[in-house]
Amino acid sequence: MPTFDLIGSSAKFRAVLDQINMVAPVDSAVLIQGETGTGKEVIAQAIHEASPRRQNRFVAVNCAAIPGALLESELFGHERGAFTGAVAQTMGRFQSADRGTLFLDEIGDLPLELQPKLLRALQEKQFERLGGGRTFEVDVRVIAATNQDLWQMVQDRKFRADLYYRLNVFPITLPPLREREDDIPSLIEHFVKSFAKRQGKSIERIPQEVVRVLKLYDWPGNIRELQNVIERAVIMTKGSVLDIAMIDLQTTERATQHVGSTPVTQTGTLEEFERAHITATLRATNWVVGGRSGAAAKLGLARTTLIAMMQRLGIRREILGQPADYADQPLLGVPNGSHAAYEKPRETAFRPIPA
Repeated sequence: MPTFDLIGSSAKFRAVLDQINMVAPVDSAVLIQGETGTGKEVIAQAIHEASPRRQNRFVAVNCAAIPGALLESELFGHERGAFTGAVAQTMGRFQSADRGTLFLDEIGDLPLELQPKLLRALQEKQFERLGGGRTFEVDVRVIAATNQDLWQMVQDRKFRADLYYRLNVFPITLPPLREREDDIPSLIEHFVKSFAKRQGKSIERIPQEVVRVLKLYDWPGNIRELQNVIERAVIMTKGSVLDIAMIDLQTTERATQHVGSTPVTQTGTLEEFERAHITATLRATNWVVGGRSGAAAKLGLARTTLIAMMQRLGIRREILGQPADYADQPLLGVPNGSHAAYEKPRETAFRPIPA
């Protein structure tokens, strides 16, 4: 099976690859569902490239990007004079994809009045151009995709049940990137190499701390958002080490699932996100650093590594009512005299983090 841009080895992504292998050799309709940015068109292309139709065209149509009044003409073509501005006969996407694959992206946005004509084209493999009476026959394999709940749309009478069943012969659900944490390092490496080559840069190293923090991020925009973040980072990198510190990250409520119900952050740079995430984890563990239930274990870090990061990021636990000089005591596990994270405050004092 072709593996272009199919990056990942996590269990959930391997399951998707298995489904591609199963459905590619046959002509059954496929319905790909998943959040925005999960790579639905890439999966559709992979199915086409692994199918007997790979020598013919892969034609993509975004149903949400074309006004409803023009979508029928886009799909099925039109005759000259069919509507104002139709000065020539035009072949539609169905005919263009003959003996190949037609990918209908955002199928949930297909107007209700056009759905019966699409259903007929799928069932009978026949259609008429807009403004014409001649029937055309086509041999097209259809793959549809959506980020909407089509079954709920059927219940709400916003999508035809018969068309839904015709499209949903072989469903594939793509996992969001937050459920593919193990694939993030490979995706980062892939995008860094790709964008560095395009921009004529030589980026030789991706810091492990960068990878670790990006694995913690929620990625509401999924792979597309990760791709955009890495592209910006490559643009901003001046040396041979990927620099991502000043990239802004936007989080959603789902990010709080990493640390219980404590909010992580709403927006900020990579360093701000890292500081907020570590602080939230410490709060969730009652500021216990070490041990099986401590923050270091929950973050997958060595105790000494977490302590060093807390010093670098200026993370301190505020305890009201403690003597001010209590803040001058060294952090447990840190050599005496190392107080980078423990400047004495004016009105409140801080105490060392318990191990």
